This record gives sequence, C-alpha cells and structure tokens, in this order.
Amino acid sequence: MGASRPRVLIVEDEAAQREVLAYNLESEGFVVSRAATGDEALLLVAENPPDLILLDWMLPGVSGIEICRRLKMRTDTRAIPVIMLSANGEDVDKVRGLETGADDYMAKPYSVIELMARVRAQLRRTRPAAVGGRLEFDDILLDAETHRVTRADAPLKLGPTEFRLLSTFMERPGRVWSREQLLDRVWGRDVFVDSRTVDVHIGRLRKALCQNGGEDPVRTVRGAGYALG
Repeated sequence: MGASRPRVLIVEDEAAQREVLAYNLESEGFVVSRAATGDEALLLVAENPPDLILLDWMLPGVSGIEICRRLKMRTDTRAIPVIMLSANGEDVDKVRGLETGADDYMAKPYSVIELMARVRAQLRRTRPAAVGGRLEFDDILLDAETHRVTRADAPLKLGPTEFRLLSTFMERPGRVWSREQLLDRVWGRDVFVDSRTVDVHIGRLRKALCQNGGEDPVRTVRGAGYALG
C-alpha cells in the first residue's frame, strides 16, 4: 500500500453533476466528500480539510467565489488547491476566479478526462507521493510509484505504515505534525487507532531510516508532535 489516498471535496448544488464527479474521482482512487452549499463546504473543510476542492461558482446562498476568497484568506486553508467550475466561460470570469485565489478554472461543459488531469496536476504540487511522485529530502529518496525508499543510495526496508508516514513527512519537510494529524493522514478517520500507536510507528520509521547508519532525521517537538528536519 502506498501513500494515503488524496481527499477531494466536491462543492456542487446540482446532484447529478455532483455524483458524476464523485463517481469518476472514486474510480481513480480518490476519497470523496460532497457539499451542496457553500456553508456546508466550509463546515466540512473545518472538520476534515481535504487535499483539493472542486468548487462550483454558482451556489445557493454563499457563492463559490466567496467561499474561495474566505478559504484563501485563512492561513490554515489557503494552501488547499481550489479548482473553480463555472457555466460561464468568459475570460473576465476566469480572471476574476483566479484573482480570488483559485488555482485553476474550468468552464462547463468540461471534459472529465481533462478535469481528472488537472486534479492530478494540482496534487502533484501539494501531495506528490499520493499521485506517484518522487520525493527527496537530504540523502533520502522516496519513489511512490515503485514503493521504494533509498538513503545515500542504499535501499531501506519500510513497512506500509512507515512508508505512508515518511511520505507525509517528505511532502512537507519542516512541518510539525501532531499525533492526531498523523492519525488522520496515515490511518484515516474511519479507523480507530490509539494515538500512542503513532509513537510506535515513528520509532520503527526512525530505526528503518538509520538501518545503514546516518543521523535520525525525524525531530520530536515536545508537546506538539513530529517533523522531518
């Protein structure tokens, strides 16, 4: 098993379109959540931040462009890629959407194949390991497609959980992850795991990373969690 599956939030008030998008995303291996309104979307983002948002421009109540503006103003959500979907293909609307902070823009009707490609393109930037990318940190190289890890060109043996932990760390070197955040990203919210389990697997990861020598690159931040570097 590779890196944890990327989570995509679909914000679309038309049920048929919402389900078509969800079907195609789930077929590609994404974990999908759905919202029919802007308010519902903001609640879902607060409860469980997704890795990417597909956001319809025209929504009942709070508009998609206002939702995008709010998300991009907040430090905890501004890094989440947002792809705006709009029935209006005018350049002025595309420019407005991008200036509001959207990372990409697609006019309806759109090609599902092209949309999936754009989703993967955004995730290669923010979650490269989840879409088969290669990650490097100092002398550590992780290839998510072949599920291989080397350090100083020497292969390392990692269990599937340790591989997902390392993928998470290497996507955001220096970021401090709490135990709860690691549980959510590596194990998933639907699996009950005691937070102490994180410490056990961090210990195994450290041992694996140092199996051929070298310093331990995983840093313990007292009272906060763990970080790489």
